[in-house]
This record gives sequence, C-alpha cells and structure tokens, in this order.
Amino acid sequence: MARTGQKIHITEDDFKTITAMSRAHSADHRSVVRSKIILMLNAGHSYDFIKSELKVGGEAIAKWKKRFIQHGIDGLKDAPRPGKPAIYTEADKARVIQKACSKPEGGYSNWSQRRIAKELGMSQSTVQGILKSHDLKPHKVEYWCGKSTDPEFEQKMLNVVGLYMAPPENAVVLSVDEKTQIQALDRSQPELPLRNGNPKRLTATYKRHGTVSLIAALSVHDGEITANTIDKNNSQNFLKFLKKIYRKYPKKHLHVIADNLNVHKHKDVMEWIGSKKRMTIHFTPTYSSWLNQVEIWFNILTKDVLKGAVWHSKEQLAKQIIQYVDTYNKERAKPFEWTYDGKKKNNSSN
Repeated sequence: MARTGQKIHITEDDFKTITAMSRAHSADHRSVVRSKIILMLNAGHSYDFIKSELKVGGEAIAKWKKRFIQHGIDGLKDAPRPGKPAIYTEADKARVIQKACSKPEGGYSNWSQRRIAKELGMSQSTVQGILKSHDLKPHKVEYWCGKSTDPEFEQKMLNVVGLYMAPPENAVVLSVDEKTQIQALDRSQPELPLRNGNPKRLTATYKRHGTVSLIAALSVHDGEITANTIDKNNSQNFLKFLKKIYRKYPKKHLHVIADNLNVHKHKDVMEWIGSKKRMTIHFTPTYSSWLNQVEIWFNILTKDVLKGAVWHSKEQLAKQIIQYVDTYNKERAKPFEWTYDGKKKNNSSN
C-alpha cells in the first residue's frame, strides 16, 4: 500500500517563499528539490508520487519533512558540518593583510601568495582565502594618471579639448606623435598556426632584425591616418612630416596637437611653423600626452599588427605598417566617439 504523505501546515508567507525557491533557475539543485518536497507534502501527495516525480528516496522525503516541521524554511538548508575549529585567529588574518600591504624585502617589488604563505607558515590556499575575503590583490598592479605639474594645465587642457569638441571653421585638427623602437622580431622556428583547442604558437627564442619608428597624424574629425616610418626620432624627421601634412591639406588651417618632446619644440621646427599662416601647434600639458588622441590609434595598431607577429627584416615590418595604415583608412577610419560625461566615476565597488 502506498505511503500517504502527511499534509503539513505552511504559512502563506512561507508558501510564497518556498514556491519561489522551487522555481529559481539560479538556485542550487538540492534546494529546489527540497522546496518541491515540502510543496508536494503540503498538497497531500503520497511518498510514492513524490519519489516518482522528483527521483528521490523515501528517507530523503522524511528527513526534509521533519527538518521543515522543526525549523521552518531554515530547516531546508544544509546543517553545519562537524569538523576542526578554524586554525587561524583574527590576529593571524591581520598578519596576512599587513604583510600583503607592506613592501617586500630581498629585492622583490611585489608579494605573491606563495611567498606570503611561506613567510607566515601558512598554506597558500589559506592566504588566498584571507586576501580574497578582504579584496586584496598584491600580485596585481594598476596604473593611473597622476596630476600634471604644469601650472597652465587647465588652460592647455581646455584648449586641446576645445579643438576636439568644437574645431574652427575651415580647419583640420591633427593629433601627431611618434611610436618608437618597434622591434622587428623573427622566430627561430616557424610559427604553429591556430587550430582547434590550440592558439597560434611561437617559439620563445627569437632573432632581432633592428627597430622601426613610426610618426603618425590622426585627423581627429574624420579618423584618417597619415604616417611615415622613420629610422630616427629627431627634429629633422618631425619637420619633414609636418611639411608633408601641410601639403596634404591645402587651403585648410592645420591645428597640430603634440606632446612636449624636445624634438617637437626644436628651434628649426618652431621657426618653420611660425612662418606658416596655415599652421598652429598646440602642446598638451606636461605629463599629459594621454590627451593626444593618436595614442588611442597606436593602441589599435599594437593589437592589430604588432602583437605576436613575425618579421624577417625591419623593411618587412615597415612595409606592413604602411599597408595596414592604407587598409585602416579605407575600411575603418572614423572619429573616436567622446563618451566621458564629465562626472567622476565611482570605484567603490572595485
């Protein structure tokens, strides 16, 4: 004879909570099954019916029924497991935190979880758990833009941003800078191509074929790139490049944004610019070259071309960079979208 489930009493609030638990897709499967057992018992279903529907044994049904009658919804949770008490005290945890926040000795710059554990006589997993609970990551370093020491920072910054946001009529705003010392690295063995389950692979050993430097101008309001590869980053090459972009945009007033590198302020450069009615140069504030939008494009170039590539000569590297510039101008060139709304970001959750 089928065993009849004794109907149990559930309050209206508990019924709503248990029903929600039984339908929660993100909940632990065991919690869902336990809540369904209680709901079925509440509906008067037999043990056999519940076993068939939920694929559980009679002992499990009896267990969670008893736990619910004794403790309510809390009874459906796992009971605390017996075991050894925590080995480490709050003082021990404080030692881990203090160690992680201090400067290491012996020539190290940063702590690892393994070295903290070794110095304090703990397991690495214990140290990892303590650091995680306090959101401490001694192995990780982030960079931030320090405050510029330029006494004219605000004036120069507003000037540059103003050119970005509201350029003068019949003008072209050009963000100009150099990316230097790009290494033409070759590998001692052929690269292994990308395959299912394996990324593209390169040998750790390499050969150097020299370096290439790049000077580029981003036309801020249409995204077009003008670029030359150069052997040396000096005032002569910078002036030669300025003359190139001056010829490229006839009948337009050119507003050139550059950082404070000495080659950009060389006497010959400044004299030539001063002799031209259609060119004005604007320098970013000291230590604020991040205001120069061409830096964004250099980051794109690094990801698209330079990272993980192989070249057999620096001439091959230079040729590929210029080929990429041509492709970028034809297929992708567009202004960078301004997304900053002027509000300070809240990093309290990080």
